[in-house]
This record gives sequence, C-alpha cells and structure tokens, in this order.
Amino acid sequence: MSKREQGFTLIELMIVVAIIAIIASIAIPNLLSARLNANESAAIATLKNIASAQAQCQASGAIDTNNNGAGEFGFFSELSGAQNVRSSGGAVGSGTERVAPPVLSAAFGNVDGSGRVLRSGYYFRMHLADNAAGFETENTASAVDPANSEVMWGCYAWPASFGNSGKRAFYVNQSGDVLACRNNTAQYSGTGTVPTAGTAAYVSAGAMTGTVAANATAADGERWVVVN
Repeated sequence: MSKREQGFTLIELMIVVAIIAIIASIAIPNLLSARLNANESAAIATLKNIASAQAQCQASGAIDTNNNGAGEFGFFSELSGAQNVRSSGGAVGSGTERVAPPVLSAAFGNVDGSGRVLRSGYYFRMHLADNAAGFETENTASAVDPANSEVMWGCYAWPASFGNSGKRAFYVNQSGDVLACRNNTAQYSGTGTVPTAGTAAYVSAGAMTGTVAANATAADGERWVVVN
C-alpha cells in the first residue's frame, strides 16, 4: 500500500481547512443577513395582523368598559383571549367576559411585567390611551380611558438583540400603516434600550394625539418611513 493510499498529507489537510474557512466566511454572514431579514419581515406581518385584530375587536364591541355601545381597542392578553377584558376603571382581567373567539394568537397571552411579548426575535408592546391621551402599557392598564381607547392605540416592535435578531424597529397604530426606522441612532434592543413613553415614532414627545413621523424624523432622532 502506497503512502497516498494510507491518508491525506498535512498540506492536503491544510488546503481543505483553508477552503472550509473561505466558504464559512462567505456563508455565515449571508445566513445571518437572511435571519435578520426573515425576523424583520415576520415583525411587519405580525404588526399588520395586530392591526387587523384591533379593528375586529373594536368593530365587534367585545370590549366596552363604559357601556356606551362603542367598541374599544384592547391589549394583547385581551385580544388573545388569555384574560378577561377590562372593567370600567379596572386593569386587564378585571371584567367578567373574554374576547371570544380570540382575534389574536394565544402566544400573545404571554405578556411580561412590562407589557412586552417576545415573538420571532422581536419584542412587541401595546399602548392604549389614558384620559390625557398618554401612552398606557398593559401593566398599567387601570388608567386606560374608555373614550380614547375607542379611537386610539399603538404598538411598537424592536429587536430582542440588535444586530443578531433584527435591526430595524417598527410601529403601527389605528391608521393601519406600519412605520419602520433603521434603528441606527436609538438602537432599541431587548429589555434595556426600548421605545420610551410611547412617543418614539412621533414628531415630538407628547400624547398619542400627536403627529406620527411618517417619512419624517421623530422625537427619538430616527427617520420613520411607511412600509409598503
């Protein structure tokens, strides 16, 4: 048996390792980019689904805490049927009825203590309005104003890990238009750096009645554009 038949030479092994390293240096960035794009596309689709769910909930009158016959928008755990809807002046779960059938996936019933839901590498947080049109989150829901929640809501989505699970941040409200920012300035990421006070995607800090920064620079320094 010749020496070549017994195995690879050291030079041959080094060539193979070098080729594998070159292939990996090309493939790994492409795989990461594909994952980021997939997560961002999923976040956009989820926000559009949330907008549809809110419209269904409001139109059906499933939530009507002031009993005036006009439906109100809801939080994740209400839309998903995970908890009872709000009562007048009460927090999520304080009422006696649920949205049935649910208009949002049951996965959105898993809301953390700061009103966030984690899905496909992105955090989502819903806002409803208080009596001054301020931004209330699910964990402070007792301050939600019935009249304002009949006409206003907003939801942010940002990467669980900036640069790893996604880059862009997104926002949608009752208009149904999904906005996106490159997230280079604010770099919203995980549970640390998040869109604060709800006004990140608005032209100026203030209330939910303010002007959303559609194709303009917002209060957070990011330029938000409408996603088609």
